[in-house]
Amino acid sequence: MCTNFTPIQKPHWVKDAFGVDVPAGYPSEAYPGFEAPVVVQSHQTSRVACGLAKFGLIPAWAKDDKISRHTYNARSETAAEKPSYRAAWRNRQYGLVLVENFYEPSYESGRAVRWKIGLASGDPFGIACLWDRWTDPTSGELVVSFSMLTVNADAHPVMKQFHKQGDEKRTPVIIPPNLHSSWLASSTESAANLMSWQHMPPLVAEPAPVKRIE
Repeated sequence: MCTNFTPIQKPHWVKDAFGVDVPAGYPSEAYPGFEAPVVVQSHQTSRVACGLAKFGLIPAWAKDDKISRHTYNARSETAAEKPSYRAAWRNRQYGLVLVENFYEPSYESGRAVRWKIGLASGDPFGIACLWDRWTDPTSGELVVSFSMLTVNADAHPVMKQFHKQGDEKRTPVIIPPNLHSSWLASSTESAANLMSWQHMPPLVAEPAPVKRIE
């Protein structure tokens, strides 16, 4: 599961790719509960927009935001049925999380070592996500949040090496630029057809251990 990533650091790439600006005010690394840039498209007007959303989807029916600790990744195979995600899937609330790279643990050394995964091209990319709106019953604040969609990666040439031995391998679904528009405007059926790693651009990975403060 992806719990940590680097949000987009190249605003010009977003402008070129989507014709929109990236809002300011997000961290250089994102974890569950942190805000990050997400691109969405209106199904009524086809207008594309980019805004900040919290990592960890909070469904509209939630009593509080604690559920977001468990909803930062959504299994694409079951997202249409799971209570936390089915409304977002049915309502076609498909987005793209804009990132430079993401991180996964490798256990090849016998302990967890953080590795950084990105495109072989070095370009930023968009990860498929579901998003939803939730109103905080205490403050009345409207919160937009998201969950990255994932697929099985047992046979992926790069992603199969991560997580503990015996655990199922998973990867976030990276949508290549030529399919950005198709994904954002997808029907539920076409969205399901895009949930595959076979169309993803080539990935590279390298160790990126967390620096300890002495």
